[in-house]
Amino acid sequence: MTQLGYARVSTEEQNLDLQLAALSAAGCMQIFTDHGISGTAQERPGLLALLNFAQPGDTLVVWRLDRLGRSLGHLIQLMTDLQHHGVGFQSLNEAIDTRTPTGRFMFHMIAALAEFERALIAERTRAGMSAARQRGRQIGRPRALTPDQVAVARQMVQGYSMAEVAAHFDVHAVTMRRYLQQQMERLHGYRTDWPIGVSLYLHQRCNPMVLCEAQFSKIKTLAF
Repeated sequence: MTQLGYARVSTEEQNLDLQLAALSAAGCMQIFTDHGISGTAQERPGLLALLNFAQPGDTLVVWRLDRLGRSLGHLIQLMTDLQHHGVGFQSLNEAIDTRTPTGRFMFHMIAALAEFERALIAERTRAGMSAARQRGRQIGRPRALTPDQVAVARQMVQGYSMAEVAAHFDVHAVTMRRYLQQQMERLHGYRTDWPIGVSLYLHQRCNPMVLCEAQFSKIKTLAF
C-alpha cells in the first residue's frame, strides 16, 4: 500500500514546491509531476505514468482537486477508474479520502452533483434549441450553400469542372460535390456514384432507354 503523489502546474504557475512539500509531508513515497500542462490537456505524461505504475491498494494523492483535472466530469471519470482498479484517492486540501467511509460518501456526492450538472446542461440545451426553432433559427452549422446557389451550380457543372464551380462559390470541391449529390437524391430519389456532370446530363438530356454514340461522346467530356 503505497501513497503516490501527483503534482501539476500550468504555464501560468511555474512553481511545484508548495505541492511537492505538501505531498511529501502526507507520506507520498513517490511523486509524479506534469510541468507547464493545463488541467484540460488530454495528454499528461506524469499522470499517465502514475496510473500505469499504481497497483491495487495504492493511493493517488493530490494537493488540491483541480491539480487532477479542472473539468468535474473528467475528475469523476478518473476517480471512478481508480476505484475500479482498487486504487484509493486522496485530496489534501479538500480532505477527501476514498479509503474512508466519509471519503467514499464525499466521492458519491461529487459524482451525484456532476450528473445533476450534466442533466441541467442537457435540459437547457434542449430548451434553447426548441426556442430557436420556434423563432425560425437554423440549428447547427450554417449551410455553406443556399438552395438557389446549388441550383445555379447544378447548371454550371455541365460546362465547367467541379473545381471551377466550387471556386466560384468559394467552397471546397468536395463540399460542392456533396451538395449536388444531395440535391440529386432529394429531387430524383436516387444517389449515384457517377461523376456529377454525367449524372445531370443523363437526367436532363438523354432517353434512359436509348443512349446513342453521339450523346455518349458528349457525356465523356463531362466526366471529372
